[in-house]
Amino acid sequence: MDDGLIEGRNAVIEALRAGVNIDKVFIAKGETDGALRHIASVARSAGCVVSEADRRKLDSISITRAHQGVIAVASSVSYVTVGDILEIAAQKGEAPLVILCDQIMDPHNLGAVVRSCEAAGAHGVIITKHRSAGLTAAVAKASSGAVFRMAIARAANLTAVIAQLKEAGVWVFGAAADGGTPLWQTDLKGPTALVIGSEGGGISRLVAKNCDFSISIPMYGKISSLNASVSAAIIMYEAVRQRAGCGGFES
Repeated sequence: MDDGLIEGRNAVIEALRAGVNIDKVFIAKGETDGALRHIASVARSAGCVVSEADRRKLDSISITRAHQGVIAVASSVSYVTVGDILEIAAQKGEAPLVILCDQIMDPHNLGAVVRSCEAAGAHGVIITKHRSAGLTAAVAKASSGAVFRMAIARAANLTAVIAQLKEAGVWVFGAAADGGTPLWQTDLKGPTALVIGSEGGGISRLVAKNCDFSISIPMYGKISSLNASVSAAIIMYEAVRQRAGCGGFES
């Protein structure tokens, strides 16, 4: 992780199962909870040092303030490249489904996006180095450990990434709060990159200009927009639905 910490039961156990390089696992001292005992056992089997710590020490270490009695210290974070993500899709024999996060700075929002991506079978997530949350303890916890199952790339410039994806034959769709083609009328069966913007400002002007298409989720109530992670999930699952119908994904 960027901050070296993995907090919470789901996040830590998923990190261990995914083979993340963990130096040490702190478990609440005197805790008899079966889930924590299981985590300790898995950690020891993976060769990690497991140390008991009282709740005050865990509280002082914790960044999320919601450690659930377990904190792991990871030695490093492993980002992939855009090329790696495209190769994952190629190895699966599937049209790429990639999510680009444009200036999503709320770690809970980013974690929720990653969780939805993993659940939907997306091939990768691309975030920015600046004006974006990184792979922190808060993001890992919000994703329920999905960050350790998902290929995540970090780029300095999203417009350069979009150009690279286009060169590889991927169509780039920008999610818009209003305007654009309604989602239900959009063909997402081919190689697809979906750009999700921040809740406050949406997709930045230059990034939006470089998208091939603008798409929107039809809104039938009084609220005019959705949470970024909810928007991402709805659009991804529409892509999954379309691809399942044509054999692109398993149904």
